[in-house]
Amino acid sequence: MTSLDTWVKGGRPRTLAAAVAPVIVGTALAGSHAMLARAGLALIVSLSLPIGVNYSNDYSDGVRGTDSDRVGPIRIVASGLATPDAVKKAAFIAFSIAGVAGIALAALSSWWLLRVGAAAILAAWTYTGGKTPYGYNGFGEISVFIFFGLVATMGTYFVQTQSLTLRSLAAAIPIGALSCAILAINNIRDR
Repeated sequence: MTSLDTWVKGGRPRTLAAAVAPVIVGTALAGSHAMLARAGLALIVSLSLPIGVNYSNDYSDGVRGTDSDRVGPIRIVASGLATPDAVKKAAFIAFSIAGVAGIALAALSSWWLLRVGAAAILAAWTYTGGKTPYGYNGFGEISVFIFFGLVATMGTYFVQTQSLTLRSLAAAIPIGALSCAILAINNIRDR
């Protein structure tokens, strides 16, 4: 049985500050319109998605053999610490948690968020998964900028204010750039 410590390390907690930042920025920007329950749900979504992505990448790279010789955080599948099916299941659990919190946010604000959430989960899975993973073709940064910058920051703002503004876009751009920088650092280390 895989230890809890292994699962925590596999979720790559050192990168999760980048998932908290857009929620803090979006909530701060909402100012007097801030709704802590909605911010809390946005935080659950924002944390669950990258954890799901991390497990998904671990699974997909592990079954492809991409992680057989690497440095950096442990890879659960490649190191044999858990079966590929267990890691895939962990990814789907994290995506499900994001989905449930996202449905709650949609019910409280706007149902069109379901499409945004579905797109985020699809993008998370197909980053290194599926037949043609876009992360291997140089599109990872674009997706990270969109989903972990624009969508996370502006989405947090939207669920609390019911509006999207140029200010929320301007605040989301540096958050997306920060997430891209973290991805670039990880990719350079992997090379």
